[in-house]
Parts: sequence; structure tokens; C-alpha cells
Amino acid sequence: MNKILEVKDLKVNFETYGGSVQAVRGISFDLHKGETLAIVGESGSGKSVTTKALMGLIPTPPGKITSGEILFNGKDLTKLKEKELEKIRGRDISMIFQDPMTSLNPTMKIGNQIMEGLIKHQNMDKGKAKRRVIELLELVGIPNPSARVNQYPHQFSGGMRQRVVIAVALACNPKILLADEPTTALDVTIQAQILELMKDIQQKTEAAIVFITHDLGVVANVADRVAVMYAGKIIEIGTVDDIFYNPKHPYTWGLLGSMPTVDSTEDELVAIPGTPPDLIHPPKGDAFAPRNPYAMKIDTEMEPPLFKVSDTHYAATWLLHENAPKVEPPLAVKRRMEGMASGLNNGNSGGDFS
Repeated sequence: MNKILEVKDLKVNFETYGGSVQAVRGISFDLHKGETLAIVGESGSGKSVTTKALMGLIPTPPGKITSGEILFNGKDLTKLKEKELEKIRGRDISMIFQDPMTSLNPTMKIGNQIMEGLIKHQNMDKGKAKRRVIELLELVGIPNPSARVNQYPHQFSGGMRQRVVIAVALACNPKILLADEPTTALDVTIQAQILELMKDIQQKTEAAIVFITHDLGVVANVADRVAVMYAGKIIEIGTVDDIFYNPKHPYTWGLLGSMPTVDSTEDELVAIPGTPPDLIHPPKGDAFAPRNPYAMKIDTEMEPPLFKVSDTHYAATWLLHENAPKVEPPLAVKRRMEGMASGLNNGNSGGDFS
């Protein structure tokens, strides 16, 4: 697969009255043409900040990329000036935001909002741009697009507004599409339609997608690879099969265990105890240690590296060290893993270890 994006040791801080919040603490990953990488984790884990950094949308101040590289077409996006980023943003890298009503301008007709990118980045005249807008609305499943192009956002349902936002993002045929929880505000039926639409569009355009979500059920249906984030770090990354069949990090076990399935009962759900750490003063060692029932002494002293599980699978937990005790996921988590595995098969393709 062709590598289209490479993120190396990215760190993002936000200055507050209480101190510097280390929102993203040195993450690295690659993105390949035509693949979907899902980034999952609790609120505050750094998912959305990561995507905003890729788009050059970190507000400065109070935010700042303090170190790292974001390599796209041989260019480090962190080194570019705003005018240079404007040429890439929307044309090569586009974003689908979470809430379509706040993403769209309520005073502008949706046709004009989609045309902006075409006129700016594709140098189209208004006539050609309008024809392209109608094609895009048809592509995303808006009925009677030639008439609806002249309507305002409030005249569309929530699901249709999200389709319009996707059309805006697709206008310039971007190479990378960043989707920040694009289905969270939608009901389950519309959510399924939007996810199916995104898969269909990806097959037609070969765009790479970074999909941000906290819903592992969504991940199973849309992603090729999954990166699990916790406290500003990627603590496990692998293919969908790796994460659902063979998760290695206790935090990933917790996420799987807390996800209800059709066959699960309320008593079987596993809650992750405690709360995420204060990222103004991140804990020494493994940030997940205070919430980890399998934590060892070394977890409070040294931060674990990303251990290699396979060529596609890595996890940052001392449980993978050769001297660590062998620990199995809880029974409820195993059942959830089995349930997810069945669903995937049916639907898809050095320290003291005391």
C-alpha cells in the first residue's frame, strides 16, 4: 500500500491558567491510500486534537504543536505557514465535523457553501461549480439535488445535513478525509446510512480516512486498522482483527468489556474504574496504571514502550514483557471478543515485575 501520511512523535500542548495541558504526548502512525484508520478512546484522550493538528487547526494561542512531524507528500505540515496550509486544507485534506448544524453557515444556501472550495481550489467558474455541486449532492444521496442546492441548512434533516457536510468535504477530491465522530448526533438508522455512504464514496475515490469515534461497534464496520488512544498516547494499534480478536492492553479490554451487544446482559458489562489522569501533571510510568487492575510495580515507575505483537499489531503494556506474568482478559471481555469476532466473520470480510 502507498503511504500517504506519516505522523512522527507528535506533541500538542494547551496553555491554561492551571498550567500546560499535554493533550497529545508523542504519537506516531502511518496512513495509506484507500485505507480507513479508526482512532478510539474516551473523551479527553486526544483524538480530536490529533485530527485538528493534521488540518493545521490547532488554535494558537492557547494550543501549540511543540514537537513532531506530520509528513504529507514529502512536506512537514507543522513547518508550513498559514497561507501554505490553506492551499492543502480542503483540497488535499478535508474534514467532516461532528455537528453538521454548527459546521454549516445558516445564512448561506448549501450550494454556495459547497461551491466555495471548488472556486478557490479548483479555479472553477460559477456555472461549472454549480454543476459539480449538483453531482456531489447526488453522490451523497440528496434527492432532487438541482432544487435543493438553493435551500438553507435549516430546511434539511439532521441526516441530510450530514450528507451536505460530506459533500463539502469531498468537493475537491481530497486524498485524506478526516471524520471527527460524524455520526454521533444521528439516530442509529441514519448513522448506518452515513457509514455505508462513506464506505461507498471511499471505494469510488480511493481517499484515505481517519475516523474518530468512541463507538467500537462503528469501528468494526468501517475500519481497516484501529489506534486506541489513552491520555494523549496511542497505547495499542493494529488491524480490526488484531484489536477485536486479540487485544493486548488492559484499557482495550475495558473498552470492549463496556460495549453492550445484542446477547449481553447489564450484569456482564465491565466498567473501567477511576477517571483519566490530569494531563497538566501526567503520572510517572504508565498513565493507565491507577485504573489498571493488572498493574505491576514497574507500571508506576517506567512508561512501557510499544511492544510488537505481530507485524501489524503493537501495544504499550508491560504485560507483554517476557518477564511479566501471563494475564488473560476477564471472562466478560472474552465473551465480548467472541461476539465481535462472530460479527466480523458474518459481516466482513527492564524493571521490577512484582
